[in-house]
Amino acid sequence: MPNRRLRLVPVAVAVIERRGRYLVSRRRASDHLGGFWEFPGGKRRVGEPWEACLRRELREELGIAVEPTGRLSPIRFRYARRQVYLEVFRCRITAGVPTPLGCQEVRWVRAERLFRYRFPPADRELIASLSQGRRGIIRASKQRRQR
Repeated sequence: MPNRRLRLVPVAVAVIERRGRYLVSRRRASDHLGGFWEFPGGKRRVGEPWEACLRRELREELGIAVEPTGRLSPIRFRYARRQVYLEVFRCRITAGVPTPLGCQEVRWVRAERLFRYRFPPADRELIASLSQGRRGIIRASKQRRQR
């Protein structure tokens, strides 16, 4: 099979912690990776600044306003038909209550329980880091292939 160039999908991701729990949302069944849980965020538009993307996506999907408070190491992950580049931000909610507007469901989950939820493979390293109590910088992951 020829080595084809995969489309790179840039995604802004919010890690929001409150009282020892992380905000996660469940993708709609009709979406790519439908039914999987994820940290909220979404695709960056061409030319859109990362923080503007993050704010727009969280407003559209959850009806909340956020303030980025820091960045974690980005994640690059290769699926069979696409690559994702996740720019990961620590955030705090400045207005609103998370409501599932653009997703199926939202929950606040303790770090040690994140493994009980089905997340996309690209999130595994982030979940492992949070579950082990590493709240600071997460090492950049090496590119991996997932079928």
